[in-house]
Amino acid sequence: MKHFTLESNMRASIGGAFYPTGYSMVMFPSAEDADRIGHRLIESGVSGDEVYLLPAATVLAEISPTVSDADNPLPSAGTEGATVRAYTKLAREGHTGLLIKTQNEEAANRLMELVRTVPYSIAQRYRTLVIEDL
Repeated sequence: MKHFTLESNMRASIGGAFYPTGYSMVMFPSAEDADRIGHRLIESGVSGDEVYLLPAATVLAEISPTVSDADNPLPSAGTEGATVRAYTKLAREGHTGLLIKTQNEEAANRLMELVRTVPYSIAQRYRTLVIEDL
C-alpha cells in the first residue's frame, strides 16, 4: 500500500474539496479491517500503488481541510463538501480509510465484494461530476 499525500489532481477544480476522480474511498470502524482489505486487494491483483491506507489522523490532516473554502465564493452545487464532512466525522470517531483506484464499474464491483466481508462505514466512488454510493 502506498503512503497517502494529497495531490492537486485529487481536488475539485471549483472550491478545491477532496475529489479524487477515478478512485473510491471506503472508511472502516476498524483499522485492522481496513488494513486487511487493502492487503487482500493487492493479493487479488490490484497494484499496491493504487491502494492508500488513510489512518484517521491522515484524513483529518490532509482531506478535512479541503472543505474550508469549498463553498467560497458560492455554495457548492455538488456533494463533495458534505462527503468530506462525513469523512471528517468518521475520522474523529477513529475510523480508517482506504482510497483505491477504480477506473471502471468492474473494478468498483470487485472492490465492494471484498469490502462487504467486513463492517464499513461509508463507500463512495468518484467519477467525473458524480460521487456514487457503493
